Amino acid sequence: MAGTLYLVATPIGNMEDMTYRAVRILKEVDFIACEDTRTSRKLLDHFDIHTPTTSYHEFNKIEKAAVLLRKLEEGQNLAVITDAGAPGISDPGEELVAMCYEEGINVSAIPGATASIVAVTSSGQKCRRFSFEAFLPKDKKERRRVLEEMERETRTLIVYEAPHHLKETLKELHSVLGNRDITLCRELTKKFEELQKTTLEGAMEYYSTNEPRGEYVLVIAGKTKEEVEAEASAKWESLSIEEHMQMYLDEGMDKKSAMKAVAKDRGVSKRDIYNALL
Repeated sequence: MAGTLYLVATPIGNMEDMTYRAVRILKEVDFIACEDTRTSRKLLDHFDIHTPTTSYHEFNKIEKAAVLLRKLEEGQNLAVITDAGAPGISDPGEELVAMCYEEGINVSAIPGATASIVAVTSSGQKCRRFSFEAFLPKDKKERRRVLEEMERETRTLIVYEAPHHLKETLKELHSVLGNRDITLCRELTKKFEELQKTTLEGAMEYYSTNEPRGEYVLVIAGKTKEEVEAEASAKWESLSIEEHMQMYLDEGMDKKSAMKAVAKDRGVSKRDIYNALL
């Protein structure tokens, strides 16, 4: 029988983030794939875990996944851990999981702390619906595309950022999103944990005189319903009713459906649209 792949969440800052189950699984598996074996060694030594380790990181995640898959097919049990948090969340893991599903190998997640969830739930921002963006892309074209999508997003936004990029990222977010509410979550679960609820302008002003320190999770308010409606209203106002109708007809709607859509956009009755077209 094939083995099982365990995705084990590790502490995001405080060793007490570790669960009893995570420690047990790491002791019981045949080997552990670590994002950085040196970093993981501190964790494993702390919990007296002596299971053999191997490296599995961003730069070998495809070729190494094939090696790990063979071990699983041979019946060995494998745990994947990252430097902090849950594997696959802005860290290696998802490629190996997909390969396991293709080969019919069992996958089991061992839950624990994840910076994105800790941040959004403690941010004071709306957390019923949120969009996790992780680190913004480094490629300028791709980064611009993601930022433009974020500008239209009504859900709360979660972004990771390193201290040496924080100031520039705040300026970039402000230029695209405007002066949104934001909570800056720094060094989560660590000794110097800090949560600062402010606005993008407030954050830019604060960090103009204070140097960023530690890893950040930025929790940013999404676009409000009022802003969306105001933008939609402004868009329709620039079109004549005939142009507005034609827009929906060009999308393949029949005339009746198009009239209904135009009426909804403009906040009037379908009868009003019908009379205007006459």
